Amino acid sequence: MADFTAKDVQALRQATGAGMMDAKKALEESGGDAEKAADYLREKGIAAAAKRADREQGEGVVGVYMHNQAGRPVIGVLVGLASETDFVAKSDEFRDIANDIAMHAAAAHPQWITREEVPDEVVAKEKELIAAQAKNEGKPEEIVEKIVAGRIESFYKDNVLVDQVFVRSDKFEGTVGQLVQQLAAKMGENISISSLARVAVGE
Repeated sequence: MADFTAKDVQALRQATGAGMMDAKKALEESGGDAEKAADYLREKGIAAAAKRADREQGEGVVGVYMHNQAGRPVIGVLVGLASETDFVAKSDEFRDIANDIAMHAAAAHPQWITREEVPDEVVAKEKELIAAQAKNEGKPEEIVEKIVAGRIESFYKDNVLVDQVFVRSDKFEGTVGQLVQQLAAKMGENISISSLARVAVGE
């Protein structure tokens, strides 16, 4: 039997938002290793979220963030966070996360919400530029393709909201997409970022 205590179960619940039985099961499956247990729960949450992905989202909130500090650009961000039910949309945690994502978008300046939204011609142009740069650096032809694949991933992580590392690491360590997946797993609903608008003056 795995070696862990009730405190370990509680700590894992607080870190992941999982229920008691799920946290206990994860620790049993991972031999009491909290990090592996968190990964186990994340994978289960992602799988469960995938099953919910087709469920209709008729509710949600608009997260708001305004940065209006003297001597710096004025930035306003609106983020639509969609849910299935009004009950979830009205919860404090759901609203707080919507506002946190808006704050993140003000700081990280994503261009798109998901990879699917990035136009094909933008991706093609970026790959072309990366390949040309790699060749100019004298990289062998046979590894240019690997370089392109690696650097295009970096492009997505820089410019796509759900792929960006969440700026408030004190609140959540991971990407914005993983933050939303964790919320969906905790709430048991299909939750996603549905819209994003960022306005800046003097930037």
